[in-house]
Amino acid sequence: MGLGIIILLRVLFAASMVFIIGYVFGGFSKKPALRTITKVASILVIVLFIAANVLLTRMAVRQWNNGNNDPWCKHGREVKTEIPRP
Repeated sequence: MGLGIIILLRVLFAASMVFIIGYVFGGFSKKPALRTITKVASILVIVLFIAANVLLTRMAVRQWNNGNNDPWCKHGREVKTEIPRP
């Protein structure tokens, strides 16, 4: 589920960049409808960038915690600090 959302965010990000590049280097600024879509696309790029980073970070942290690498995690392995007596 998480990977599908990441792929969708990246596709929307790429589509938004097409509109922004078309506005800057192409003739999108001359047509009112394309100008409006480009404004929406520029806002969408910022939102998608933040959303993708949040999701990727959550997935990375979840994967890291599944390996019980977090020493402060209560659900991880118990570390025994007792020194055995001879």
